[in-house]
Amino acid sequence: MWKFILRRLIIAIPQLILLSLFVFLLAQAMPGDALTGLIGDPDLPPEVIQEMRVAMGVDNPWYIQYKDWVLNALQGDFGRSFARKVPVTDLIESRVWNTVWLSLFSTILIYLMGIPLGIISGKYHDTIRDRLITGYTYVGFATPLFIFALIMLLVFGFMLRWFPTGGSVTPGLEPGTLEYVLSKINHLILPSFSIALIGITGTVQYLRSEIVDTKQKDFVRLARSKGVSEKRLYNKHIFRNSLMPVAALFGYEITLLISGSIFVEAIYTYPGMGQLFVQSINTRDFSVVTALVLIFGLAYILGGLLSDIIMSLVDPRIRIK
Repeated sequence: MWKFILRRLIIAIPQLILLSLFVFLLAQAMPGDALTGLIGDPDLPPEVIQEMRVAMGVDNPWYIQYKDWVLNALQGDFGRSFARKVPVTDLIESRVWNTVWLSLFSTILIYLMGIPLGIISGKYHDTIRDRLITGYTYVGFATPLFIFALIMLLVFGFMLRWFPTGGSVTPGLEPGTLEYVLSKINHLILPSFSIALIGITGTVQYLRSEIVDTKQKDFVRLARSKGVSEKRLYNKHIFRNSLMPVAALFGYEITLLISGSIFVEAIYTYPGMGQLFVQSINTRDFSVVTALVLIFGLAYILGGLLSDIIMSLVDPRIRIK
């Protein structure tokens, strides 16, 4: 197992290098440059602007700028936010836990709702229950997340006023108190359900397909012919084997939610990394944009590693020694 983890980590190194190079070149190709956000006075003399460019190093060849950026990033220094005039690391640290909690809360909801629905749909396939569940998944696949989030915000936030319509906590509460924690949870509910009610579609479909397929396998037919009860047959043989692909996607599920919560955070004005990403693009805050894209890419690579490890643990047939 440790050899497998080490091998996957080694494979991840060139992926990270290519990712960092792609992110850097993409930022270089964007209109303007790192100096754009610093120039507040449009009447600055050209010679002053040129001095600022030289001082910041934006006139250096791209490979020198890339080398300096990578060396600083390895030390946790992504530069300063040109729009907010604070270190990028401090800015991301102030947002990262909001996104992490939103992603974890959404993941829990996805599995709490998706697994029972997938089991019911697979166990009673081609019945009215199965048709209702699969009908919802088809609608979920066809509905863009931002449209669904807007509808949820309109109905439960503005019309019914059951949940807050923005922010991550009620202003004025002292961190660490019970009221503060309850307020954080209350602000998480609506955006998390918006993500989860769309996110369960994949889990339900995967699990349903696996259950329907597993029910037709020879070892299930053999167990049924030996008189094994249906309850024991489903619990011990069918469900256990059908859950493996769902468990294997767990790592990808979390990382995709971390990077995919951009629309939801923007719609709910939830102060996480997704909202910061959109704001930084609008203000051409290149240092923040490149740092966030690199973090999202790193999370996806680590999520793939986590999924491979989980799959090798739950399925002895493919376990790598």
